[in-house]
Amino acid sequence: MPENARVWLVIPTYNESANVEAIVEAALESLPASRRLLIVDDASPDGTGRIADRLAEEHEDVAVMHRSRKEGLGPAYVAGFGEALAQGAELIAQMDADFSHDPKDLPRLLDAAESADLVLGSRYVDGGGVTDWGPTRRAVSRWGSAYARAALGIGVHDLTGGFKVFRRAVLEAIELESLASLGYAFQVETSFRTIKAGFRVVEVPIVFRERRVGASKMTGGIVLEAAWRVPAMRLRGR
Repeated sequence: MPENARVWLVIPTYNESANVEAIVEAALESLPASRRLLIVDDASPDGTGRIADRLAEEHEDVAVMHRSRKEGLGPAYVAGFGEALAQGAELIAQMDADFSHDPKDLPRLLDAAESADLVLGSRYVDGGGVTDWGPTRRAVSRWGSAYARAALGIGVHDLTGGFKVFRRAVLEAIELESLASLGYAFQVETSFRTIKAGFRVVEVPIVFRERRVGASKMTGGIVLEAAWRVPAMRLRGR
């Protein structure tokens, strides 16, 4: 694996055997030459980890982190971000494994990170959007972002999105190991801490698509966690 890669892309997986090979190949086509792609697999029972290991053997700039059990999106990202920082990454990107985020958007987000500390791939700014969702899911997603924005008193339009690029200094400043959110509240928590720490955040429009294959990871428990964690973040002031 190449040394001192400037850009790291962290992709968490759980039961993504139908997607992981295609997303890795597509992401590698869009990443710059100085890159590493880290798959963080939470002991997927469907063989995702085995496919990831094969991809790491085939590509010197792909690595795999195997975790012992499913703990949630937040802990998987914390582990992956920690590894990227330990290995000297300057820019750390994150995205879903299921093609709901288009890897072809990576260059635009990375370019924006040259003059911003956190770049958000945003569904809810001019030029962004969502396809393949019914009215109920669209309403829930928009409500979630609006609720978080109002509860936290910040102006970011898409606080719940998971397509991001962090500069190294941001992840060093927001105390990764103290992040408590397990599910999608993790996206709100990292963005909120970044803003509270005084870093510059920009939103780049993206179009979010429904996953190609496999089951959504969204559950009622994840929604409920976000509902109570968001005001708790405001009360703690971080």
